[in-house]
Amino acid sequence: MNGTVYLAGPITGLAYGEAEDWRAYAKAVLSPIKAFSPLRGKEYLASLGALSGTGEEYAHLGVLSLPRGVMTRDRFDATRCDVLLVNLLGATRVSIGTVMEIAWADLVRTPIVVAMEPDNVHRHMMIDEAIGYQLDTLDAALDVVRSILV
Repeated sequence: MNGTVYLAGPITGLAYGEAEDWRAYAKAVLSPIKAFSPLRGKEYLASLGALSGTGEEYAHLGVLSLPRGVMTRDRFDATRCDVLLVNLLGATRVSIGTVMEIAWADLVRTPIVVAMEPDNVHRHMMIDEAIGYQLDTLDAALDVVRSILV
């Protein structure tokens, strides 16, 4: 199995571990598929509390956390991956960054696999049209990713 998958999903308002746990699980399940997390190389955020959408309070910790650094690498990852996997399960507010990643992937016609509830806060006609595969569980979404990349 070859290919790459970008692991998109909410980060704002979550602690590092909360945002990274499902991504670590996805990496393990999808191995040997190469999975990219937007939090890779940012382990220094683990000692902080809830992460913000501005990054002002931790931008001094490294260039990867500067707004331009986040935007640059996340856009690169969302447009170079073979599949965009989005986990929106349990989201309580719209994740603007994740919506941008969906738009970037859709622009380059990357298959988008999303795990989210039918009544998820991200339900919107444009998001719904960009999504290639919508599943109710993360495990079901991981199965679809694996099927695409086999």
